[in-house]
Amino acid sequence: MSDTSNRRAQFGWAFYDWANSAFSTTVVAGFFPIFFKTYWSSGHPAETSTLQLGVGSALASLIVLFLAPLLGAIADRSRRKKPWLAAVTGIAVAATAGLFFVGAGQWLLALSLFVIASTAFFLAMVFYDSLIVDVCTPADYDRVSALGYGLGYLGGGLLLAVNVAMTLWPEAFALADRAAAVRWSFLSVAVWWALFSLPVFLLVDEGRDADTPSAGRAMREGLTELRLTARRIFSEKPVLTFLIAYWLYIDGVHTIIRMAVDFGLNLGFGETSLITALLMVQFIGFPAAIAFGWLASKWETKKAIYVGLAVYAGVTAWGYFLAYEWQFYVMAAVIGLVQGGVQSLSRSYFARLIPDGRAGEYFGIYNMMGKFAAVIGPLLVGVTAALSGSARLSILSVLVLFVAGGWLLTRVDAREAPGAA
Repeated sequence: MSDTSNRRAQFGWAFYDWANSAFSTTVVAGFFPIFFKTYWSSGHPAETSTLQLGVGSALASLIVLFLAPLLGAIADRSRRKKPWLAAVTGIAVAATAGLFFVGAGQWLLALSLFVIASTAFFLAMVFYDSLIVDVCTPADYDRVSALGYGLGYLGGGLLLAVNVAMTLWPEAFALADRAAAVRWSFLSVAVWWALFSLPVFLLVDEGRDADTPSAGRAMREGLTELRLTARRIFSEKPVLTFLIAYWLYIDGVHTIIRMAVDFGLNLGFGETSLITALLMVQFIGFPAAIAFGWLASKWETKKAIYVGLAVYAGVTAWGYFLAYEWQFYVMAAVIGLVQGGVQSLSRSYFARLIPDGRAGEYFGIYNMMGKFAAVIGPLLVGVTAALSGSARLSILSVLVLFVAGGWLLTRVDAREAPGAA
């Protein structure tokens, strides 16, 4: 592959982050928690809607927990990661568009569509993440992974900014009111996601060979390989230790992303202020994620992850004492500096640990661990809030995940990993 075509493939791969980040910003972190609480579940107490949202998020993660490793193994055997990526992206886009048609008070239908879209979003990441080994060499993993997250923050932030403008000035967009603006925002995410997913399918070649097995054979071989891989990982100490560490600390990251807006609402902060803070995370996250990729190349990937986890731990502890909206802005800005770095460098560091030819299987388990963690996090926050009646206490419970995950990461030696050979 020439340098030009290689760069195009890397850009096409990274641009999928630009496409799907609209869902994680406008839907997951932004409008869905607010709209769910104030429109679809408006007749319920705040603690009840928080619990409903936590259960829905946990259910999506639980489904991914079982499907991600299997689909990753099948994709490896069939050498068809791109068709699988296209299929789950289509499901996610359709479910997201469906939110446009959900009426007031229909919280169960809204939550069901959200679970479907979230499940497909997470499964798509299995195939997308594993394609990194097809577009660059290990020496470029940090840079290309950081480029993806950087583009994700920028793309997600740009569409979120438009969506925020739609809700603030609906009449300028010929919309009846703010509720109509939010519903149209969900539809815009679906269109954005579908349109900007095209580069990964047009520019990335996953290197399928002549001995591509049939779907049935790929499924049988995938199941066999998955069982072998699961047993193999228990004998690969660096991979197993990293997965457990990642399971813990990414739980904290995902929980903060999913529940931050709901946390702010429970503290009485205004919706506009919360969305503005989310926008800050996106636009600060764009250059910060790129910078973390550079930092890892000049310093060390694990050390750069430590920096991010230390900042997260400090911010979580500080969150317990939040009293004013300006403090929420500061917290958002600090999170924006490290969020993309922790996520992108975790992906690139894991890519270095795994053996050749098994990216789908290993990234399936990698994503399974991340989503299994997300089963615990939202439930932990939701149940703590419901039992204690304190949003502050629920957010503080996340702190232990960053501390435990960071400590376990110190026990990982990449030189002993199968990928090092």
